[in-house]
Amino acid sequence: MAVGVFDLFSVGIGPSSSHTVGPMRAGAVFARELRESGVLESVAGLRVDLYGSLAATGKGHGTFTAVLLGLEGYDPEEILPDEVEERLASIEETGKLNLAGGTLLDYAVEDMVLHPLTVLPRHTNGMKFAVSDAEGNIVREATFFSVGGGFIVREGEENAAQQELEESKKELPLPFRTAAELLGRCQSKGLGISDIMFINERASRSEEEIREGLLHIWSVMEACVETSLKREGVLPGGLRVRRRSPDWLERLLKEDKDRNDPKYWQEWVNLIALAVNEENASGGRVVTAPTNGAAGIIPAVLYYALNYAPGMDKASQKDKDDVVVKFLLTAGAVGVLYKEQASISGAEVGCQGEVGSASSMAAAGLAEVMGGTPGQVENAAEIAMEHNLGLTCDPIGGLV
Repeated sequence: MAVGVFDLFSVGIGPSSSHTVGPMRAGAVFARELRESGVLESVAGLRVDLYGSLAATGKGHGTFTAVLLGLEGYDPEEILPDEVEERLASIEETGKLNLAGGTLLDYAVEDMVLHPLTVLPRHTNGMKFAVSDAEGNIVREATFFSVGGGFIVREGEENAAQQELEESKKELPLPFRTAAELLGRCQSKGLGISDIMFINERASRSEEEIREGLLHIWSVMEACVETSLKREGVLPGGLRVRRRSPDWLERLLKEDKDRNDPKYWQEWVNLIALAVNEENASGGRVVTAPTNGAAGIIPAVLYYALNYAPGMDKASQKDKDDVVVKFLLTAGAVGVLYKEQASISGAEVGCQGEVGSASSMAAAGLAEVMGGTPGQVENAAEIAMEHNLGLTCDPIGGLV
């Protein structure tokens, strides 16, 4: 399938789309194949090999536990934080993994084989799963790569996946590969960028499904903020970093009690971004936008659009919903360009690919809902990315 807005904005758990969501998704795919192929009953042993960045920084990114949850059959879009804690506590206490939800095996985090200095040819985030029978014979194995934003690719299927992507794009009413092509579509049809994206999304979903889906994405973003603003304490990872957003909220409300004084907009935008990032760092439920590492940027800018953009003080709920839909569609269109023409993987291209793409997407969305022309929207996206070029992700003690 061609990359769409719901690929770029998906619900998952923190702290990383490439190191947590992707590995969990790969484990879930492998688990599902074990069930569907009928080999699950013969499985007596499991081996998990993690390579490159997944092995080097996996502990601080929740990779190891995410793999276990995926192998139990849990999907990152559906699992809830309470389920995460319950299952991980059970695995740690019993040393038993419920493979594919149907076979108990003696397996835990310490049984994984780590190769931090070995990078597989396809990508630095590589993982291999293999199951064996009672005699030690391999009955099924697969190698996956987590390529950023929660996307995974199976070894040996890269070309087929790319061909499928190209074929699916041909089926879109208004396909585009570059910003120039996107602007050309806008000019020839007399439409905005969000309109082009909406028409393409209608190739696989109804108008109602698109609207409801995007509003659901926003509701998860909002819930993430509200949850984070109530959670105190320290973040996991060993550095004893204190959560700052609850204290920040308390101080800010003393000065802006009704949350509507325009001189405090920058405080609220920064607080929203921090709250999402802290919830992500603690392994909470977030929306990849387009990755977990950059998850706070788009909800923070969308919060500004809904509360401080001209005319929003008199907007109805329907008007605000329209802003959410238009903003996310526009941001998604720009995200498609980065996903298909460059990369959104921090492990692959540095944090310019995560924070940079998210900033660019957010700038485009804001420009669109504030009435910008397609050219102005594209220019806003370019300026935002320009100031993030060269931004790197430096792991210190397994943390970024």
